[in-house]
This record gives sequence, structure tokens and C-alpha cells, in this order.
Amino acid sequence: MATSSDDMKLTFRKFKDGDHERRSWKDAIFEGDHSHKCPVYVHRTPPCQGSCPSGEDIRGWLQIVRGIEKPPADMSMQEYAFRRSTSANPFPSVMGRVCPAPCESGCNRNEVEDFVGINSVEQFIGDSAFNQGYKFDAAPALSGKRVAIIGGGPGGMSAAYHLRKRGHASTIFDDHEELGGMMMYGIPEYRVPRNILRHEIQRILDLGGIDVRLKTRVGKDVSMEDVEKEFDAVVWAVGCQTGRKLPVPGGDAPNCITGVDFLEAFNTGRIKVLSTDNIVCVGGGDTSIDVVSVARRLGRIEAENITDNPEDMIHGYVAHDSAMSAMRTGANVTLTSLFPKEKMTAAEHEVHDALHEGVTILDGVMPVEVVLNDKGRAVGLKMAKCQFEGNKPVPVEGTEFVLEANLIVSAIGQGGDLSGLESLDNGRGFIDTDKFYQVPGKQGHFVIGDIIRPHLLTTAIGHGAIAADSIDHYLSHEEPIKRPRVDVHHFKLLNKLQEVGLNPEAYSGEQVRGTSESKFAVHNFEDRSAQEIISHEKLFKGHFPFTPRNKRSEHGPSADEVIGHFQERMDCLTEEQAVAEAKRCMSCGMCFECDNCVIYCPQTAVYRVPKKEAATGRYVATDYAKCVGCHICAEVCPTGYIDMAMGD
Repeated sequence: MATSSDDMKLTFRKFKDGDHERRSWKDAIFEGDHSHKCPVYVHRTPPCQGSCPSGEDIRGWLQIVRGIEKPPADMSMQEYAFRRSTSANPFPSVMGRVCPAPCESGCNRNEVEDFVGINSVEQFIGDSAFNQGYKFDAAPALSGKRVAIIGGGPGGMSAAYHLRKRGHASTIFDDHEELGGMMMYGIPEYRVPRNILRHEIQRILDLGGIDVRLKTRVGKDVSMEDVEKEFDAVVWAVGCQTGRKLPVPGGDAPNCITGVDFLEAFNTGRIKVLSTDNIVCVGGGDTSIDVVSVARRLGRIEAENITDNPEDMIHGYVAHDSAMSAMRTGANVTLTSLFPKEKMTAAEHEVHDALHEGVTILDGVMPVEVVLNDKGRAVGLKMAKCQFEGNKPVPVEGTEFVLEANLIVSAIGQGGDLSGLESLDNGRGFIDTDKFYQVPGKQGHFVIGDIIRPHLLTTAIGHGAIAADSIDHYLSHEEPIKRPRVDVHHFKLLNKLQEVGLNPEAYSGEQVRGTSESKFAVHNFEDRSAQEIISHEKLFKGHFPFTPRNKRSEHGPSADEVIGHFQERMDCLTEEQAVAEAKRCMSCGMCFECDNCVIYCPQTAVYRVPKKEAATGRYVATDYAKCVGCHICAEVCPTGYIDMAMGD
């Protein structure tokens, strides 16, 4: 009987198209006769890390969780993984829940069967830190320099964190009642539990030297000139807090609102229920998914004299009581998207959850007009199927139809609000920057996050780290250093050797060749991580068996259960599950101590470094007096860590 495609677990291809003949292993052994090349151990950046906008050392903390990289003797695996993770990103619990995980899209394991669940392991690390009460290491002494950070969202908090680790004090100005920005006011609590978010914010503030001025808007309550006088540098992390209205006739009707306004009203508690039958959200991204999911949870009430205008609830003019909330029933909620479901920018699992919760998704359509009644209020949204001419959607003639709508929510993008800060406006509602996140023409001013270009929360976090580095140089009257081609937080072998007490000896300055017997250098290790991202083509994928992903258990509500369901949908992995999932990591570009090179070397030239001299990244070495350049070690290395590069 033929094997079905579902039963076939093809995990790799050994040969490229047209390359169908297996090499003789005997020929491979004697290839050294003409290659004269011996192995070099080359550290490269994995694509997960290269895809991470905050530049986390993902492979590093996966290695820690799985048990390959050992923590110091007085530290648990969980704490060591937390410290490695937060060297880049101080919000592991939050990002482990809501980041759309471009790292998983880039993961080389996709070439085997399925990506590593990086998000879920990050949540495990963050939640372990939350449960155990881990704090950051004590910050260094203050430098005496003070930086103003305008905006307390993910970018601003990241900048404050990374500046404090460099010894600089900061003051965060924010016009809200709490810090957190879009994490606090844009994402529903069932996706980001507020006790965890507030804990991760407070952990940053606990470093000391970070002051906060809430309900203070720079440009209105405080002038830019006063800020410049008081501080040595300024970071603009104001985000994009204004949504875009629908750019169609009637799009300015009073009951046409933005997704940003809708979600902020929900997250501040101004709305607990809706008074409308039909809600239509135009979007296709993560914000639109949050809007429709919240709308389904809120439901609607059929009581009289609540309000004639559903948008009044969004703007906070109507109070609710528990009796009203108890009367709610399900609202009809529709999401429209220009793109097919599989190409929507929202995360795939979020789209699936919205459908499961009873949201109707109409894809491949575009709005053409808001239908108004005689009072100028929206009663429907005229749609049409669309096709793209270049990058522009165009309605298909004759395909128009009308969706009934009492409330229309536009989630088609966000913009900045630079009122009072017009000198920073580049004419498009954003702030320009150079590659070091400096504002051109304004010395001492830096800018990060969505106000440069709307993107992910983790992107703003990454901006904060790079800007802190640039500010550190600025405050020291130094030119910013050239950023590496792969601009992420890299594993450093020297740091690891120092951590385990294997510091190299001091270099005398005399010896320049033949370092194999010297103790001042790791003679056959090369670090290319700042220049190269390792492709799956360099891996020996045949080493990795088909291993299903360890998924977080979910208990999302169905359409019948969704009303009033505000509990978190995903459970954290157990320690056993997190370790098992971390073991699926292929450790691209770094040795994970599989011993293949040692076992298969026919000359016994490759050997394990003595345990007392070994560390992560320093597990095997080569006796070049024995090596004949056969290439077998490089061919059987699963991680692409070995290059045949030494010699002619």
C-alpha cells in the first residue's frame, strides 16, 4: 500500500537537484591529498536571532534551558536563562505572549519539519522570573548624566533600562496615568495580564536612577526648551497614538472611530459592554484582531435609554453597572481585509482564534464608501472585491455590497501626534533619524520606536538598546561606533571563558604564528557572528529526527462561550515541556556537543577539549599533526560550526 503524504516524515534532502550520486567515503578520506585544508570552528549568528528586532541571543538562552550551556554554580537554569534573555529585552513575559515571532519564521528548523516554539520558551523564562521574583543585577554607579525619555512605552522603557546598565540616570515623561504605552493601553489584558506587565515595568524602575513624571505631555505641560535645559540628552519615544480614519467618503462620521481609540477605551475600563448590533472593523493586522476579539467578548445590551450613540461609550461618556453587563448578548462582528486570510499581517493563530470566537472575516475586499443616514451617522459600509495594481488596491467594478454597521472601526494604521513638537515633524507626522537613532540637525536628540516607522513592540525595544549605546558615546563626547552588519546581542566566547575561570593568559607581544600550543588565544576558533547569518544549507539536517513541536495548551472560547470571557487563552509550558522544546533547537552556527566530529574522524584528529578547559563554544579541537583534510567532520556537523578553512 502506498504511504500517504501525511505519514511521510521527510526531514531533509541530502542532495540538491541534479546532484544524485553519493560520494565514496574512501574518496572523502583521501581528499586531504589535494585540499590541504583542516577544520576551523566558526561561530555564526542563527537566523532566529538575525530575525529578532530586539536582537536577543535566542540560541543562547535555548542552550541554557536545554542544559547544554551550564549556569554558574550558585544559579539555577531558570535564572541564568532569564539573565541571558534580558541582556537584550527586559520584557520576556510580555514578549513571550504577544510578539508575532519573526524569529520563528526565520528558524532553520522549518526546513526539517516545524519551527522551534521560541515564543513559548521565552514565556516560560519570563514567567519563571515572575514567580521566583528574580531581579536585575545591581546597576553601576551613576555617571552624573541625566537623559529625558519622552514616552513610557516599550521603547522608552527599554532605553531607560539600557541607559541605566551603562550608568546613566533618566526621567521618563508620559502623558498617561501608567507606564507601558501600547502594552498597557493597546493590548487587551487577556493577552497581557496586567500584574505581569506591571511587574516587568517595576523591575526596571527598581534599578534606581529612573524617575517618572506621569500625566505630563512634553510640548504642552512642559516645553521642549525646558527639557533641553534640564537634561544632557533627550530620547523621543512618543509612539504612534493616533489611528487613521477610513479614507473613503463618509469616513469621518461620528460613529466611525479608530482601533487605537477603541482599544484604549476598553483597556482603561471606559467600556464594559457595547450598545450596537453590528460592528465592522477594517484592517487585517494584529490591532484589528484585538478590536474584533474584544468586541465579541464585550457583547451588546438591549436595554433602553443606555445611549443612542455607541461611540459615546468609546469616548467615555456612558457609565455601566453590573446589571447592564449581565444583560449582554453577542454582537455581530465582521473583520474586512484587503488580503486573503493566509496573507493577512496578523499572526496566523490570532486569525484562527478570531474565527473560533465567532468573528466573520471577509477577505480580498476593500471599503469604498460609508453609508450615512439623514442624520449623518453611519448605518453601513459599502465594500467591493479588490485587486492590486502594483501596490495599490483597486475595487472590482460590479462587485459592490453593503455591510450593515452601527459602529465602524478603522484599524488600517497609526500615526504620530506631534502637536507642540512641530520642529521635530518631518512633514508626514513622524520623526527622522540616522542609523544611530540621532535626530538629524538636533544635537543630543535621539528617536526610537513607532514614531520613526510603525512596527512591532520588539522593534521599539531593540531601538532602545541601540539608542542607549549611541547616547553613551554622545555623553562621553565620542563618535558612535560603526554598527555591525548583524546588529544583535552576540555570544562572546571570551566572556564565557572568564565566567568559568578560564581567562586566557596575557599576550607577551612576541609570538605571532603558531598559536596552537599557546594559552593566550583560542587558536582554531573564529567569530563571524557580527558579519554572517548561517543558512540551513550549511547544516547537516539529516542529524535531526522528526520531532513535533511542544505547543502551549490553549483554552480559547468558542463563539458560544466568548461573551464575558477575559481569561488568558494560553498556558505557560511546564519546565519539562520547555526543556523538550529547547532541545529541538538545532543550535545553528554553534557547537551543541553532539560528538559527531569526534566519532566520525578516521584519523582521531578531532578530540574533546579536556573538561577542565572546556566551555560552551570550546568543546572540541583538532590535532593538526593528524588531520589529513578529509572534510568528514565538516560534513557530519549538524550545526554548520566547522569550516574546512585552515590551510591552502
